Amino acid sequence: MEQLKADAAALAPQLVEWRRDLHRHPELAFAEHRTSAVLRAHLEGLGLEVRSVAGTGLVARLEGRRPGRTVALRADLDALPVAEEGKEGYASENPGVCHACGHDGHMAILMGAARLLAARAGELGGTVVFLLQPSEEKAPGGAQAMIAEGALDRVGAVFGLHLWQSMPTGAVGCVKGPMMAATDDWTVVVNGRGGHAALPHLSVDPVAAAAQLVVALNGVVSRSVDPLKAAVLSCCTIHGGTANNIIPDAVTLSGTVRTFDPELRDLMERRFREVVAGTCAATGATADVGYSRGYPALVNDPAAAELALEVARDVLGPERVVDIDPVMGGEDFAYCLQRVPGAFLFYGAGDGMPHPHHHPRFDVDERALPGATLLMTALALRATTEG
Repeated sequence: MEQLKADAAALAPQLVEWRRDLHRHPELAFAEHRTSAVLRAHLEGLGLEVRSVAGTGLVARLEGRRPGRTVALRADLDALPVAEEGKEGYASENPGVCHACGHDGHMAILMGAARLLAARAGELGGTVVFLLQPSEEKAPGGAQAMIAEGALDRVGAVFGLHLWQSMPTGAVGCVKGPMMAATDDWTVVVNGRGGHAALPHLSVDPVAAAAQLVVALNGVVSRSVDPLKAAVLSCCTIHGGTANNIIPDAVTLSGTVRTFDPELRDLMERRFREVVAGTCAATGATADVGYSRGYPALVNDPAAAELALEVARDVLGPERVVDIDPVMGGEDFAYCLQRVPGAFLFYGAGDGMPHPHHHPRFDVDERALPGATLLMTALALRATTEG
């Protein structure tokens, strides 16, 4: 283990170089062509068997020389449609696109883990599968497509890691059970009858109806949900009107619903539709409702989560493992965990980094990369022989 720690630490300059190269060349969901080519060349250079899945996705296999089970490690490839600010020396060279969530770091970590594991194929029991997934940021994401093309066939456990800006650099957290929320989106077009603003009685005002609807929807969680359960219903956009003396025909609202519990997910959709219909009816307006279900809740297998935390304590030190709460963000790694037992980890990379995920000035503390690489490598070595 001491040699593995030394090798991971020595890899630090290369991890930074890989990460910055990927950062300079971000690509959007299902268009990660250069990214995929760079990763394929690296993995094939290590002697791994690599095949394409889900368009730009990759599945690579490292066969150990001793018997054991098959374990998968996953990283995501895509960037965000965000115009980057800052990062002199390695800023995005693709206008309007940048790695504002840390996926460039995830890929560098997986590249490092692949190098360290390939050098230890003789001591590896079983097989490690490397999953390079397109389109995590944009639903429908790439996880389902990869699974449909056999990426998790004969895999006994799957693990993923997300660099987390709100945690101190080097801290590790994992929740045993639901860790990230189901992500549902909604749109409501409130239909009224337009007219002159000075004669509101001759119109049906969709602006007034929309305003009442926003207030009413904000009461769904507080009055329809068990206080001991978690849910979010947010209205995030309002669009309508053309002038200050014209009542418009329609106003469009949109937002999101987040839950962990499947039954609560159903309740939220039902109450959402009821509140929209009732509020609009009370004002004389009508509503066209769009409600789409996104990623399911990400639920870690308790035994796999405990194994990951045990490995973290062993290789990083018990002081690095911290208790964390579930978050209302979503992740399509959830589909992998529905198919195969496993766990998703947060690895802190936030020291000196004030800007949150998806911000145009988001960045990660690159000092996190060697420790995260060590963790994923050690986890693969342990998980192929345990469980």
